[in-house]
Amino acid sequence: MDRTKKFARERGYVLTIFGRRCHMPGILDKNPARRSFMERAAINAPLQGTAADIIKRAMIRVPPALAKSRLKARMLLQVHDELLFEVPEAEVEATAALVKKVMEGATRPTLDLSVPLVAETGVADNWAEAH
Repeated sequence: MDRTKKFARERGYVLTIFGRRCHMPGILDKNPARRSFMERAAINAPLQGTAADIIKRAMIRVPPALAKSRLKARMLLQVHDELLFEVPEAEVEATAALVKKVMEGATRPTLDLSVPLVAETGVADNWAEAH
């Protein structure tokens, strides 16, 4: 955490694992409350920013994978680390397996994580029942 705050103070930004910059404009603020807020944001941004990068990579890869597999599912919504699809009933299992595979491989080939990236699937007639 100290190394991240120092990096942010020196450069004015922090990086996600994929190298995306998250700017920290108030990291040198004279107001201690504002500065502390930005220090906490600097610590958190690489984690949450990397999670956002991963879900975006998955979202980019899912539609071509569906098309290649001739599946008719449509991605409707992204909420935090979830993707919501509308899927013909006959294709639910194949779509769930494909989306799981794409999501779990979203960091590759750029990055191999030291921990497994595990995606779970849920199926229901509506989003509330899918959990």
